Amino acid sequence: MYKNDKVIRRYSESFKLKILDELTTGKLNKYQLGKAYGIAPTTINEWIRKYNRTDLMNTRVTVKTKDEITRIKQLQKEIEQLKKLLLKKDMDALIDDSYLEVAAEQLGYKSVMELKKKLSIKP
Repeated sequence: MYKNDKVIRRYSESFKLKILDELTTGKLNKYQLGKAYGIAPTTINEWIRKYNRTDLMNTRVTVKTKDEITRIKQLQKEIEQLKKLLLKKDMDALIDDSYLEVAAEQLGYKSVMELKKKLSIKP
């Protein structure tokens, strides 16, 4: 057998629907059905999408305790505070740069860098 010889399987519509019906009963999950019929679970997922059976897709349910919810809210508040502080810091830096530009201009320097060099301020 050659490397490129692949078996391409085609499944009938009735077979696909039979698999989805078995999945609906809940006796077997996708992996068990796949093993029983020699089908990849990803193929079953494709059939679920094709036939718009979103009720059969895996759903993720996140269960949180009150402590976790409280902690998440605290962290969200902290993130907002940090964003405000960062914005304030950026605004302060802009103001400082503006003051330096005005000072350099009034003192007759060509640029802020020249003023900083004269005053030995690190850029």
